[in-house]
Amino acid sequence: MLNQLLRSATWAPTIALSWFWGLGFFYAIHVTLTYGWLGFLAFALPNAVGLGLFGWILGAPGRSPDKIMAAIQGPYAVLFLACQFLAVAITIFGFIAYAWMPLFGRDAVIGSIALILVACSIGHAIPLRRIKVLHGVVLILGVCAGLAAVAGLASGSGGPGVPLSSFDQRFYGLVLPSLVGFLLGPWMDVQQWQRAVEIHREGASVRTAYAIGAVLFVGLLTINALLASAAGLGEPVVSFDGLPGAYAAVAQATERTHLAGVTAAFLIWTVVAAATTIDGFYSATRWLMTAITTRSNSPLLAFVPASMVSSPIWILMAAFTAAVVAIQLNLSLMYLMVPFATLLVGGAACLVCETLGASRRYDPVLSYMIGLAASLVFLTGYIEPNAAYLTLAPVIGLVGALPMIAELLGFSDRPAASATPAPVPADEPAARTVVVAVPRDEAIASHGFDGEWFTLNLTPTYDDTNSVGNVYFANYVRWVGKARELFFNTCMPDFDLKSTDFYVLTKSFQHDFRREAAEFEPITVRVRIASHNRKFVTLAHEIHSGINGLLGRGEQSLMFVDTVQYRPLDIPRTIIEGFLPYWPKTSPHATSTVPSPLGAGSISV
Repeated sequence: MLNQLLRSATWAPTIALSWFWGLGFFYAIHVTLTYGWLGFLAFALPNAVGLGLFGWILGAPGRSPDKIMAAIQGPYAVLFLACQFLAVAITIFGFIAYAWMPLFGRDAVIGSIALILVACSIGHAIPLRRIKVLHGVVLILGVCAGLAAVAGLASGSGGPGVPLSSFDQRFYGLVLPSLVGFLLGPWMDVQQWQRAVEIHREGASVRTAYAIGAVLFVGLLTINALLASAAGLGEPVVSFDGLPGAYAAVAQATERTHLAGVTAAFLIWTVVAAATTIDGFYSATRWLMTAITTRSNSPLLAFVPASMVSSPIWILMAAFTAAVVAIQLNLSLMYLMVPFATLLVGGAACLVCETLGASRRYDPVLSYMIGLAASLVFLTGYIEPNAAYLTLAPVIGLVGALPMIAELLGFSDRPAASATPAPVPADEPAARTVVVAVPRDEAIASHGFDGEWFTLNLTPTYDDTNSVGNVYFANYVRWVGKARELFFNTCMPDFDLKSTDFYVLTKSFQHDFRREAAEFEPITVRVRIASHNRKFVTLAHEIHSGINGLLGRGEQSLMFVDTVQYRPLDIPRTIIEGFLPYWPKTSPHATSTVPSPLGAGSISV
């Protein structure tokens, strides 16, 4: 028990630092000076609670973060990548605009680029379990530097300090958007998912790690609140909308002290906060994109290396560009924070509901369109200000998730996944889905139907490879032929070559090779009926690797001849009857539906 607690606690620093990017770092300064200590608590506590709840829910007994991630990473990939883009853009924007530019002017961009490159190098070269150790070390350095900066600024502070509270209509309007954004934020951050998966695989407690991480995160925010209190309001930076912001107050106060020690301490503190976000972004984004491209069937990967597609560098370049443009336009940090309370909340809410057991009804296009409308309402209410508009904005953003929320709360029925299937009319043959499974310890292959696809699972061995070491090209054709024959045998188990009055001949065969496989690499061959006319049937096939994704695809054309003179025949009646459930849906022979292999009552073994 103690050992598990210690293992869990070692993850707390990287959890806290991965959530301590520009939104938390500089907004903590702004909200403390603008709204007082109660305003700071209203920001910090929901933020930490959201982080802790993420770990508490995902670490529940019987819940596997890696299995959940494997199921959601494809459908919610855009949500994850959008969050990473915004997180890095906010970090770079805040680091340049509110820390280094007040100290170094325009030359701050060069130092920022150097920092980004170093942080990305760490994320590329070091796995997360070692990054965890590195974050634990630099956290100690960063906290010492932050407290040194607090002490240095406090010794020369003669201002009025921070009031207990200074609330206005804009603050009250931001309460609900802040609550929604902070509670849902960790769910769309792939850095948190990667950490939860690794914690679970290590045998540590996800709940304990995130509980300690959330407490530590509040402590980091408190250091910035103390920095803000010691620095004072200074000269607010007025953005293009005419609204003042106190984000750069600490950097301004540091510059006014002319004390090299205070400046160095503050720079170390900001560097730790920025670098530990960017290296985590690089590691987590590559982790996500590598998993997605490995399973992707996109033909684009035949021309572009998968490592290039999965590289986080494209998102990093886009985020850096967005940050520089935002600085040039004199935007405030709020404009980069808005999507977390509007644009992305619908998808994040759907993700939470699905994790809690709701069936997937996520429509990303609808969610983002509704989110854009919510963003416009938010910005209108923020500039005026109008508390009603600000409060309404996140509610609008959640509309896209209402079907899943309603299902989770019991206000709507789940899709009838376990309901008894509707009876088939007597004049229609019942569609059947057959799965033939072979235990792994008895053979290396299994086969059966998955919807309209017939699948053959096999494992190549050394006798399937050539002198170079990869699978010999002719074996792919042989595997497709084996899958086709098993397809026939499953649908027509009584077919006998000795008594049949027709033969099935291969009229043509075509296959496009995409990638190569190696020995002991799990292979799945899929065959289905693609089309037919009176005399010919076209079978489509695909060959997939459990490691490298799509290996190739193609099709073959079959014809039927009599057994005496080999004259071409129309498709025999026994063929139509045997394969009736699996004809293309456009075929006049097709049944109304091919049942899913996951549906109740649709599998016979």
